[in-house]
Amino acid sequence: MFGLCPFHSEKTPSFSVSPDKQIYHCFGCGKGGGVISFIMEIENLSFPEAVAFLARRANMPLPEQENDRESKKRARILALNRDAARFFYEQLQSPAGGRARSYMAQRGISKATAVNFGLGFAPDQWDALEKAMREKGYTTAELFDAGLIKQGKHGWYDAFRDRLMFPVIDVRGNVIGFSGRILGEDGPKYLNSPETSVFNKGGNLFALNLAKKSKSGYILLTEGNIDVVSLHQAGFDSAVASLGTSLTAEQARLISRYTSQVIIAYDNDGAGQKAAQRAIAILEKLDLKVRVLQMSGAKDPDEFIKLKGPEAFARLIEGSENQTEYRLDQIAKKYDLSVDAQKLDYLREVTDLLARRPSAAEREIYARRIAAALGIGPAVLIGDIDARRKRVLRAAEKAEGRGRARGAPLERSAVRYDDPASAVAEEGVIRLLYLEPDLASSPRLPAAEEFSSPELGHVYTVLLARLREGRSVSADVLGGELEQKELSLLVDILQKPEALANSARAMDDYINRIRARRRDREQGLDPMQIYQQRKKELENT
Repeated sequence: MFGLCPFHSEKTPSFSVSPDKQIYHCFGCGKGGGVISFIMEIENLSFPEAVAFLARRANMPLPEQENDRESKKRARILALNRDAARFFYEQLQSPAGGRARSYMAQRGISKATAVNFGLGFAPDQWDALEKAMREKGYTTAELFDAGLIKQGKHGWYDAFRDRLMFPVIDVRGNVIGFSGRILGEDGPKYLNSPETSVFNKGGNLFALNLAKKSKSGYILLTEGNIDVVSLHQAGFDSAVASLGTSLTAEQARLISRYTSQVIIAYDNDGAGQKAAQRAIAILEKLDLKVRVLQMSGAKDPDEFIKLKGPEAFARLIEGSENQTEYRLDQIAKKYDLSVDAQKLDYLREVTDLLARRPSAAEREIYARRIAAALGIGPAVLIGDIDARRKRVLRAAEKAEGRGRARGAPLERSAVRYDDPASAVAEEGVIRLLYLEPDLASSPRLPAAEEFSSPELGHVYTVLLARLREGRSVSADVLGGELEQKELSLLVDILQKPEALANSARAMDDYINRIRARRRDREQGLDPMQIYQQRKKELENT
C-alpha cells in the first residue's frame, strides 16, 4: 500500500506499507521499520514506551519490562514537569502570585481560562522551585536535565523567575516543558524550556492538546501564547502557537494529523507578514488549505478581540483570504502600478507565483482578474504563466532526477559506503539471513569485522545473535536493538530482490566477495576504482 510519507513533505506517494512483511519503507527519505519503530518515530517515544502505547491501544497486558534507563529517565522528567506545573499553579493562587494575577486581569485572562491552561507563577526567588522539587525527592541532575535549573558562578538557580508560566502539554497530556512571560523588566519577554529528552520546540505546538478536540474544522495558527489564551477564552478553541520559533515542517505535519485547513492569524506587522509567507510555503507542501487573516486596526488577535469583540473576529475568519489572494495582495503592495517599469516587475512576480499553482482553473481566474485590473489582454498573461509553468515543471523534474540519483542504493544520504562492491555482498548476507534463518548455522559466515561498512556490520551482528539464540528478527523487535538509521537501512535491504532457490550457494558467493574485497583493501587497492572497473565490465557484457 502506498501513501504520502509522514516523515517528510511530498506530493507524490513514496511511502509503502507491506502487510505481509509487517514493514514500512519510504523510497523518498529512506525511513523504514515496523509498527513499533513507526510509533517511536511519529510520537517521539522510546522502544518500551512505544510498546506500552500500542499495548494500551490494543487493550493488551504488558509483560514485565526489562530495565530501560532512557525510558525511566524520560518518565522521571515527565513526572518532574508535572510536579513543577503544580508548584507554579499553587504559587499563582498564593499571596506571592498577586503580581501575576494583576497582570492576568490587565490582559483580560479569567480564572477559568487560567485553570483550563494550567497557568502558574514562578516566584521572584533564586531557588524556590529547586527547593520544592528537592523536597519531593528529585535530584539536581534531574532538575537540570528537565531545563528547570541552571548553573551560575555561585551555584544552581531556577531557570524561570518572576514569570507567568504556561505549561506546554503534548497531545497525550504530558507536561513536556514551559513557556514563561516576564513580569518585570529583567530578561527576555518570553523564555521557553531548552531542548530536553521530552521537549522539542520545533516538534510541538502550544495548546494543540486542547485544539485537537475542536469541532471548528480548522486550526488557527498564531504567534504568541497570550493570543492563544485570548482566542480560546473568546470561543475560538482551535488556536495554537509555535514555541518561540518560526513554523517548522515537523509542526506542519503535526497539524495535518488533525485538520485539512489552517487559518494563519499572525501579528499585523512586517515580521508577522514575513512569517506568514514562510508558513504558507511549508503548509501548502502538505496539501493543506491555507487562509490568512488581515487584521486592520489591531496588531494581533488578542488586541483585535479586546477592541472589536469575538463577533468581529468571527466575521474576519469568514472573510479571510485564501493563500493565493493573500500573496498576490502582498506582492501588489511592493509596487507602484502607475509606473510601467514597476508594473512589469509586478507582472513577473505574479506570473511566477501563479505558474506554481496546481489548478489550471485557479491560474486562469487570477490571471484574468489581474489582466483586467492592469488593462492588458488576459491571453498575454495566461500565455506568460503557461510558459513559466513549463520551465518550473522542467526544473522540478531535473531536481527530482538528481534526488533519485543521490538516493540510489549505494549513494544514500543516510549511509554512504566506502566500498560499494563489498557493501552489495554484505547486504546480500543480511538479506539471506533474514529470509532464510537456517543459514545462521553456517560455519563459513564472516565475522562482523570483515564487513567494510560499520553500519552493516552492526545490523549483521544483532541479526545473527538473535537468530542463533532462536529469537525473532522481525522489524518490530529489532527496533529495540537497532538505531532508526540502522533499521531503515535493514528495511531498504529487504526491499531488494533475492532468489532463494539456491540460497546456500548464494550465501557462499556473497561471503567469497566480501573476503575478496577485504584482501583488495589490505593490499591498498582503491575500492571505488575496482567497483567502477567491474561495473564497466558488466555493462560491456
